[in-house]
Amino acid sequence: MAVSKQTVMAIKSYQNQAEMLVKNHLLADPVIPYTAIITGILACKMFYDLTHMLSTLYFKSYVGLNKVQRLEWNNRGISTVHAIFIATMSLYFVYWSDLFADYQTDGFVTFRSSTLSTFTLGVSVGYFIADLGMILWVYPSLGGMEYVIHHSLAGVAVAYSMFSGEGQLYTYMILISEVTTPEINLRWFLDTAGLKRSNAYLINGIVIFFAWLVARILLFVYMFYHVYLHYDQVIQMHAFGFFLVFVVPAVLSAMNLMWFGKILKGVRKTLAKRQ
Repeated sequence: MAVSKQTVMAIKSYQNQAEMLVKNHLLADPVIPYTAIITGILACKMFYDLTHMLSTLYFKSYVGLNKVQRLEWNNRGISTVHAIFIATMSLYFVYWSDLFADYQTDGFVTFRSSTLSTFTLGVSVGYFIADLGMILWVYPSLGGMEYVIHHSLAGVAVAYSMFSGEGQLYTYMILISEVTTPEINLRWFLDTAGLKRSNAYLINGIVIFFAWLVARILLFVYMFYHVYLHYDQVIQMHAFGFFLVFVVPAVLSAMNLMWFGKILKGVRKTLAKRQ
């Protein structure tokens, strides 16, 4: 079917208007953080519904769950998607992108940012807002006070880094630790599905142990070492940013060590049952 020249021109006109709207408004520098936060919240809603739909179709155990268990199942679906997204982007910015490379002469590393790095952090802020809202709504079904503290600290630190452009390198270093979240969620899914005695459950526990050790213990040590090496630049940050660089990772490190102790006990317990 032939398309008239006027129709083609009208389509191109609407396309150009849409591109201008995105470029000049939705992705304009002052609006990027807010656009990203809204995107993150809407993405959470979309993946919540998608998790519910796919789980209803393909997982028999999901149908037998009660209302709270289904809520947690769907919530963990959201957190898994966010973890994969933010861990991938964090690894890119920290290790592959040249944005924070030492050989760059574009100002102090503590003040470097880009449109993409700011937008990515905004999406993560949107996730923390949505997830914290769900935790508080059904408290304590989705987690106790330690989860509220974790999400609050993480949300404030990420939001400050996004809005101010300060310390984004260290924010992304910390966010790499989200690489452990899919494994943690998979362990809960296996347990809920009645597969606690399976080989997959055992392997998952071992993977969690090593992933947690690297991403939530050793990586934090490296972050503090990097801060030490670049202290002359870190000290140039605003007082609140300087405070966050030290306090938030320190508190999260303490929580990570506490949870690591529980993981170690769980692995030992599982291995003892296998013998």
